[in-house]
Amino acid sequence: MKKLTRRNFLGKTLALGAGLSSLTLAKNTKLNAALRTTKDDISLAEWALVKEIREGKWTNLDFPRIAKEDFGINGIEFVNTLFEVPTYGYLQRLKRNADKYGVKMVLIMVDDEGPTAAPTKQERMQTVTNHKKWIDIAAYLGCHAIRTNWYGPKDASKEDMINYAEETYNLMLEYSVPRKISILIENHGGTSDDPDAMITLQERVNSLYFGLLPDWRGPGGKFDNVERVRRFLPYSHGQSVRYQPTEEATIKMIEMCRDGGYRGFYGIETSGREGIKRTKAVLDKVLFGK
Repeated sequence: MKKLTRRNFLGKTLALGAGLSSLTLAKNTKLNAALRTTKDDISLAEWALVKEIREGKWTNLDFPRIAKEDFGINGIEFVNTLFEVPTYGYLQRLKRNADKYGVKMVLIMVDDEGPTAAPTKQERMQTVTNHKKWIDIAAYLGCHAIRTNWYGPKDASKEDMINYAEETYNLMLEYSVPRKISILIENHGGTSDDPDAMITLQERVNSLYFGLLPDWRGPGGKFDNVERVRRFLPYSHGQSVRYQPTEEATIKMIEMCRDGGYRGFYGIETSGREGIKRTKAVLDKVLFGK
């Protein structure tokens, strides 16, 4: 099967003209590769309520109900370490709960399954193997992606980190693409906080099923979170939304994503119930005029 890359897909799209209008291009003409999301919506990242889960107030199986009944949100983004026992029966119950409340299961954030930039081939292969079960679970639940973290040896050069990760993600994509599951990276420290390195890796792997889930975070020190999110837009399959220091700053971030060509779920990761409600109110106002 020929690899589905941004470049060959864009060439076919241009040749076909306006026939693929459901696919969104960013203003700089690079493909916004969110394959399954062509309109804006709001999702809730489970991590925003992780404190409640850890306190035993509810479980992962309750997440669809919490999102819909408590917040009026249509999509949910799981965290793999919060699945109690991901057996087939458990996943069936989770699907039934999501169907009952009319909630779309968007993606799974995968942690603690090995370094994606491990220095040896054996370690990289093991990391790929560890992620396969979450790719399968994401496909069964109807998600469009899993989110990974990019980390490896602290003393590795940037070029080594890119080379190690390039092999890992190509191997992971060999497994995920036939299952129509995208593999995303979130900027979670280390090399993933370097926008040049993140974009270089995206271009080298060059797959429509490989992308970014920008964590908005907040401004601080030399960390220009606004510029980082802007540069990540052409590769974004989602947005990990955090309320900014002010409502005005939050609005500017949402407008930047919208005007930059992004279409898809805005996943609220602002911590706590009041933070979630405040962030949703701003998203509703900007995206839907509510």
